[in-house]
Amino acid sequence: MRRPRPHRPASQQPPRQVDRSTLAWCTAIQMLADHHHTGIDRQVLVADALLREFGVRGLAQLHSDLNRGAPIDYRFTRCPYCSGIGEDPTQPTCGEVGCAPSLEFAGHDHGCPVCHDDYQPQWFAEEQMTELEELLADAIEEREERVSLRYRIRTWLRRGEPRP
Repeated sequence: MRRPRPHRPASQQPPRQVDRSTLAWCTAIQMLADHHHTGIDRQVLVADALLREFGVRGLAQLHSDLNRGAPIDYRFTRCPYCSGIGEDPTQPTCGEVGCAPSLEFAGHDHGCPVCHDDYQPQWFAEEQMTELEELLADAIEEREERVSLRYRIRTWLRRGEPRP
C-alpha cells in the first residue's frame, strides 16, 4: 500500500529553477557584482532570488535599490538590460509576449520590459529646457506683477488718499 505524501507548505517547496544563461540573469549578476565590488560567484543566489521573485521587471527595482531607493528616470539613464536601445534584446516572439493576434504578423518590435523604451536624452532634455524656460518666464512675470502691486499700494499709502 502506498503511503500518502505529506502536504508541503509553499515555504517548503523547492525553489523554482532560474535559467542562468539568460540576459536578464547576466545583467542582474553583473549589476550586483559591480555595486558590491565582489566576484560574480558571491552574487549568484541573490540574482537567482531576484529573477525568481520578480522576473525581468525586477531589474528596474534592483537598479533603483542600488541607487539608494531613488527612482531611476530612464529618459536620461541608459537601461542596464537593453543598453538604451529600447527594444527587448532577447527578441521574444509575439506568443511569448502575449501580443494581440492582429499584431502578430505586423513585424513590430517588443519594448524593453525594464525601461519601456524611454531612453531619449536629447529629446527629453530639449523638452525639459523648454518647460523650464516657460516656468522661469511665468515666475518673472508674476514677480513683476507683485512688485508693481506693492509700488501702487505704497504710493497710495504715502498720499493718504481715501480708499476708492
